[in-house]
Amino acid sequence: MPNIRFDFTVRAQPELVFDALSTPRGLSAWWTLEAAGEAKAGNEMFLGFGPGYDWRAEVSEYAPGETIEWIVTDADEDWNGTRLRIHLERQGSETLVQFEHSGWAKNSAHFRTSAFCWAMYFRLLRRYVEAGEVVPYAERQFA
Repeated sequence: MPNIRFDFTVRAQPELVFDALSTPRGLSAWWTLEAAGEAKAGNEMFLGFGPGYDWRAEVSEYAPGETIEWIVTDADEDWNGTRLRIHLERQGSETLVQFEHSGWAKNSAHFRTSAFCWAMYFRLLRRYVEAGEVVPYAERQFA
């Protein structure tokens, strides 16, 4: 099974990065159009990307300031059952973000597009956490 993996640093402390990765307010600032739910193990998160793209994921691992993992339960067919796992490590004044989107059935066109999109979205995460910049949702594809 292919997996998408990224390691990158953000110039902020893990608590700030974790907030952007685990709260509806944070997720909607760089990834989703809207998000809802409380990121605690066993809870469901709503991840909205516009009409027809109301996704859901179960929080399977939650360690505040350190690790969050979701199992995608209702999304595009090839995303269902995949895991989004993010682990954070403090490195002085920066945070190392270790990301893995695992469980893909095959190296499909959507897998490759998703890998590209994750890289682009993580640029927006960095801009949000480091500078407080929120790129409007409609402009994120080109930011």
